[in-house]
Amino acid sequence: MDDRARAVIAPFAVHGGRSDLARERFGGTDWLDLSTGISPWTYPFELPAAVLARLPSPDDLALLETRAAECFGSDPAATVAVPGSDVGLRLTGHILARARAAVVVPGYGGHRAMWAGEVRPVASTTPELIAAAQDCTAIVLARPGNPGGEVVPEQVLRAIAVQLAERGGWLIVDEAFADAEPDLSLAGRDWPNLIILRSFGKFAGLAGLRLGFVIAPPRLVVALRAVLGDWPISGPALAAGRAFYADKDWQSEQRRRLNQHGDALGTVLHSAGIAITANTPFFLTCHTGSAWALFEHLGRRAILTRPFADDPCRLRVGLAPDESATWRLAEALTEWSRP
Repeated sequence: MDDRARAVIAPFAVHGGRSDLARERFGGTDWLDLSTGISPWTYPFELPAAVLARLPSPDDLALLETRAAECFGSDPAATVAVPGSDVGLRLTGHILARARAAVVVPGYGGHRAMWAGEVRPVASTTPELIAAAQDCTAIVLARPGNPGGEVVPEQVLRAIAVQLAERGGWLIVDEAFADAEPDLSLAGRDWPNLIILRSFGKFAGLAGLRLGFVIAPPRLVVALRAVLGDWPISGPALAAGRAFYADKDWQSEQRRRLNQHGDALGTVLHSAGIAITANTPFFLTCHTGSAWALFEHLGRRAILTRPFADDPCRLRVGLAPDESATWRLAEALTEWSRP
């Protein structure tokens, strides 16, 4: 049973958003995708036609980075726009190719893929991170954790950064889910070896535009800009990003909406007797004795969630976009919990 269940969940544990594979596996057409952690509410941006007819402007890029940095609390000169935070990770790994890297697991697949060579897998516990910092020259983790939602304390990360700095090493923190909780971000810290990745699409609900940012020390910024070239960001992404990062009212409303619907999701899960082990505004991580079987149960009802390949007791559930979708999830969970 375990081998069969592992084979079923394996392709869905790589990352969220595999509704194409879910249709092939379970059938159905009206899929509710709760697997990604991407906000189901999108920034209402209308693309001017002229944006598609001309090359992106360097001035527009500079303005985007300035507005984004203001929101992040970072230095605009240290904030580099990239065509998606995943590309930012991979370019960083290319630039730091000689590093001896450790990657927190379970974690986002891009954290491993950014390195050409072998990496050391470590847990997000303080002892393992401290031990890795003693003999590695780069450590990569997400904060909040992706897919688990864990938050490594800042004082632990500072101690790790100090250890790494002694050997010219780097602390790389993926803050793809930090926009809804700005106080979690390390973007304003002056640690000389800190590299931060930020995502645009998850918070704005516009993941298809492929926009992200690398916040880094000067020499890495220079190397990134040299690799990215003159037009690193498409005109549509530049226009959407400039409008979004200037719209503080919409961002505040998005944070309120995420938290409100996160609370509603928590109520639904608790009502079904499912324990919550980590809570972010974008998704909840749950614990149940048969999470892989629950993943299949929901899949047969055209509801896609995010399983964990290394833990058959954990499942990540993203936010439902409206009351109808919340009710649909609640009904499926009631069926599951019914004796």
